[in-house]
Parts: sequence; structure tokens; C-alpha cells
Amino acid sequence: MCEHLIEIRDLRVAFKGQAVVHGIDLDIRPGECLALVGESGSGKSVTAHSILQLLDPDITQIHGSIRYGGEELLGVHERYLRQLRGNRIAMIFQEPMSSLNPLHSIERQLGESLALHKGLAGAAARKRIIELLELVGIQRPDERLKAYPHQLSGGQRQRVMIAMALACEPRLLIADEPTTALDVTVQRKILLLLKDLQQRLGMALLIISHDLNLVRTIAQRVAVMRAGEIVEQATCEQLFRAPQHPYSIELLNAEPGGAALCRDRAEDLLQVRNLNVRFRLGGGWLRRKSYLHAVNGIDLTLQRGKTLGIVGESGSGKSTLGQAILRLIDADGSIRFAGEALEELSGKQLRPLRKRLQVVFQDPFGSLSPRLCVEQIIAEGLQVHSDLSAREREQAVIDVLREVGIDPAARTATPTSFPAGNVNASPSPGRWCSNRI
Repeated sequence: MCEHLIEIRDLRVAFKGQAVVHGIDLDIRPGECLALVGESGSGKSVTAHSILQLLDPDITQIHGSIRYGGEELLGVHERYLRQLRGNRIAMIFQEPMSSLNPLHSIERQLGESLALHKGLAGAAARKRIIELLELVGIQRPDERLKAYPHQLSGGQRQRVMIAMALACEPRLLIADEPTTALDVTVQRKILLLLKDLQQRLGMALLIISHDLNLVRTIAQRVAVMRAGEIVEQATCEQLFRAPQHPYSIELLNAEPGGAALCRDRAEDLLQVRNLNVRFRLGGGWLRRKSYLHAVNGIDLTLQRGKTLGIVGESGSGKSTLGQAILRLIDADGSIRFAGEALEELSGKQLRPLRKRLQVVFQDPFGSLSPRLCVEQIIAEGLQVHSDLSAREREQAVIDVLREVGIDPAARTATPTSFPAGNVNASPSPGRWCSNRI
């Protein structure tokens, strides 16, 4: 039996000839939790995706060696990889909305893996699916079986992804930012669940995260990655007590801190009164209609120049509230922006206000059009809402990319060319423009 479940040697990954991972060595032992940490764009997710060979072969060049249980994975037949994926090695992706099929119900998507790898179907599969949903904290799971991804909150979608990954009790679970979309009240529950499963099943866990507190809670060893290289590996205790590499020290010192800035009261920019949103769940000619009351009688006020934080559990209505204020979904109640009643305006009347009411969506890959390059996506709003010339629009795109820390030379790339953190950093008007511009 091999000492290491996964052995990575001299792994080098390039996209269209541009190197992003530079000859790294990494081992994952059976039953251990290894954390891979580092800033966005350092190559963490690329390394994890290389294990299962999930990178686009048309633009990706991979060299080196990746062994699972002593068997080489690079260059093996696709049939073998299909047996491996989701069965012996499973993955929790960072973007649940782009990973779940929008056309299939939750029951069908969870049942697919159980049918393929466990041979479960019918009542046995349904029972197992309900158990998995309960395990990851989905309330009333039997009522969620027929739901589609868009009918769940961001945190609920992430929990469904975790349930799918755990369905076949894999030997290795790769968790790419597993608690990103989860509220603080369930993050600990999910972490304890992963830790319990790791110990009970003898499962190895590779966790990719920016959250150092999360790493401290669950990991046994830590590998620090920067610019495609692993700069330090140590036990969790050693790294947090005495980091050796300057970048590791910088990363530990980058924990958020500071006090809130208080200002004098300013004029009210946004006023919301008695806002209500409900979604129809079912009913018809012969059945009584039923509704989910997602937002009930919300009142809030936001002053100009201030920041208002909306917090609460996953599914509590936070995102629904924001979309209702922006008139992206139907709602009842009063919404006044800069003194103007938004609920009384038609779509055409709302259009001039769209440039003053912007949004960064929770799922960037689900919001940005994969068919357009970054420059086209950002410039689309400028074309509609400004009188800038083509040259001025191009300069405006360059300026805003610099402002969010992205190299302007990347403006001709598509959203899929960016690591998740860089997509989050950039403005995300793609969905806005296509739906409500």
C-alpha cells in the first residue's frame, strides 16, 4: 500500500503557453487534511483541477506526474477518469451555480452519482438523497427534492454541492472554498461534518481556502502557494506559530482588522418600506396554491455615503431583498431611491436609473457571459448609458480594470480565463446588461 494517496511531482501547468504552475511537489496522505492556501491567482484551484484533469485540454499543457494510490493519472484513458471522478475522488467546486445543472432538479442531480457509482435507484436512492441533504443542513429536505438550483439560496446550493461530493464516500475530497457561500451559523457545522467524515471514513481532504481561521480549525498540514509555486509546507501548528517564508508571514498578518468609520448623519438615499416578496411553490386548477414568503414587511433606510450590512442565515432572504430593491424580481411595498418611487416605474422608465444602481452578483461565473471577452462585458453598459466614443470606452475599461487590480492586457480574455477571485474582483455587469439593461 502506498504511503501517499496522492503524489504530485514537478507539476507544471500552462494555458496557451503561459505558465501558471511552476514545477510543484505535493503529497496527500490517506486520512489527513491538507490545506492549500494563497492569494487569488496563485494556482491553487488549477493544481486541484489537475488531479482530476478537469482543465480544458485544448488550451492547457500539463507536465510532470500525478499519482493516485501509486497509479499515474496524467495520460490515462478518459474511461478510467470517469470511474475515479465523483467516486474515489470527489470535488466541491467554488461556484455552485455554474456547477449545478439549471435544467435538472436537486433529486435528479444527486441521484445521478448514486446510480452511476452505487447502483441506487427509486426509493433507495431517494432515501439516501434525503439523508445527504439532512447531513449538510438542508431543512425539510423532502420538500427540496423537486427544487431547481435557481430556487435555492447561494448557501443552499453550496450545501447541495457538498452532499453530491459526499454521496459515494470518496477516499479523497477536494474542497475548493467549501464555505464561501455559507453563513457563519452553519460554517462550523459543515467543517465539523467534513472533519467527522474524514476520520470516520478514513477520507483524505484537500481544502483550498483564503480563510486562515478555517485552515486552523480543520487542517493538519498546510501548503502555502504563491505565483504558481509552493513556498512553504508545514504542520498547521508550526505554520501558525512560526512561519518561515516572508509570504507566509505576510499572509498571516493580512487578517482583517480595524474599526468602523463613523460619520455624521447624511441625507437618505434609499428608503424601503413594508417590502414583501413571495414565490409561488405550486397549485393549479385542482390544487390549492401555496407560496413561500421570502421577504416579509422589511423597512430600511440607507444614507448617502454610508454602508449598510444585511446579515442572516442562508435562505433568510438577503439576496432576495437586494434583487427586489433593484426591481430585478417582483415585490410589493415602497422603494424610493434619491426621492423617486421605483415601484411605480416601468422597465423603460427604470433604464436611466440603472447606471446609478449597480450590483455585484454572488455567482460571477453565472453572471458573466462566457461568449464575450472582458472588454465587451464591461463596455456594454457604457454603450447603453453613456455617449463615449469607442476610444473613450476602451480607456474607461482600462481604467476600471486597473482600479480593481487586473492587468488591462487581460481585457481580451473571456471570464473563464480568470481564477475565481479575479472574476469576483472585476465588475460583473454581464447578467445585468443581458437581463435588465
